[in-house]
Amino acid sequence: MLAALLQGCGSGDNGKVPMTKAVKPHLVEVVEVMPRRVAVQRTRSGTLRSYRSVEIQTQEAGRITALPWYPGDRVGAGELLAALDDTLLGAELARAKAGLREAQQNLARLRKLAAKSLVSSEELLRRQTEAEVAAADVQVLETRLSYTRILAPFDGVITERLSEPGNIAEDQTHLLTLADPTQLVVDVTVSELVLAQLQLGDPVAVVIDALGAEPHRAHISRIYPQVDPVTRRGTLEVRLEPVPDGARAGQFVRVELKTAERERLLVPFSALRFEEGTYLYLVQPDGRVEQRTVVTGSRLADEIEILEGIASGDRVVTRGFLGLTPGKAVQIVGQAAEQQPAPEQGAGS
Repeated sequence: MLAALLQGCGSGDNGKVPMTKAVKPHLVEVVEVMPRRVAVQRTRSGTLRSYRSVEIQTQEAGRITALPWYPGDRVGAGELLAALDDTLLGAELARAKAGLREAQQNLARLRKLAAKSLVSSEELLRRQTEAEVAAADVQVLETRLSYTRILAPFDGVITERLSEPGNIAEDQTHLLTLADPTQLVVDVTVSELVLAQLQLGDPVAVVIDALGAEPHRAHISRIYPQVDPVTRRGTLEVRLEPVPDGARAGQFVRVELKTAERERLLVPFSALRFEEGTYLYLVQPDGRVEQRTVVTGSRLADEIEILEGIASGDRVVTRGFLGLTPGKAVQIVGQAAEQQPAPEQGAGS
C-alpha cells in the first residue's frame, strides 16, 4: 500500500521539475558624448534709443526772446537754440567794466608813486587787489551773459519743445530736447554664461519690426561691467551701423546674438535629472549605471552644455528612467553600434 501511495503522488506531477522565472533586462537608450564645435545663438528684444540725447536747459533766469525750433527740425552744431532777455545782465556788465577801468587807472597811478617811494606798499597792494576783483566781476558777468544764448552742442534733431517765446524761464528750466538720429543703440540683457563669450566689436544682427524682417548690421559697442546678483544677467549695448532709413528711437527691435564657435559637450536636455541636484545616468563598461552630478551651461534648442561631470566618450542614458537606480545592470537598445551583453539572471533585482 505504501508503494502504491508513493507511486500515485509521483504520477500527479507528471515528472516535471519547477523552473526559475527569468528576469527581464532593464532596457535603456544612450547617447555617446563627443565634443562638437557649436556657437550659442540667442534672440533678445529691446527698444532703440539715441546714443546722444540732451535736455536743453537754462542756466540763467529770464524772459525767453527766441525759440526758433520745433520737433523734427534738424539743427547744426553751434546754431542758436534759445535766447533769453539779456538787458539787465548787459547793464551790469557795462558797470563792471567801468569799475575795472577805474581800478586799473588807480593802480597805474599808485605804481608811479611807489617808484618814487611816495606811497606805502600796503596801499599799492590794496589797489592791486581791487583791480583783480573788478576783473573777476567782469568775467563772471560775461559768463552769465553767455548763458542767455544757448547753442546746439552737436548736429541733431529737436525731439521736444516745452516752452514758447515770452515765457519767463527759471534757472534750469527744460526748454528743448536734442537727439542725434545718426547713432542709434539698444540695450539687451543676456545670461552671464553667454556674456562671458562675447566681446566688444562682435557682429550682431538687428531686426526692426517696423521695417520688416530683414536683419540690419550692428555690433556690440559696450559691455557693462556688472552682473545682476539676483538674475545673473548682464547688459550689452548694441549699436546700429549704419542706421537704416526709417529707423527711429523708440522702435521695437530683436537682437540676434551669436558667440564664437568652440568645442562643447552637449547632451539632450531630457537626459537631465533634477532630484536633489542636477545629475545624469551614465552606463559604465560593465553594463551598470552610475549616477553623476553635473554642472550645466548654455542651453541650445533641445540640448544643453555640460561644463563639469562628464568626459568625451561617456554614454549618457536618454530613455528608460523608470525604475532605474545607481548600480543597476542595463541593456542598451536602439543603437546598432552598441553591443551590450544581457545582464545575468537576477542581477540588479
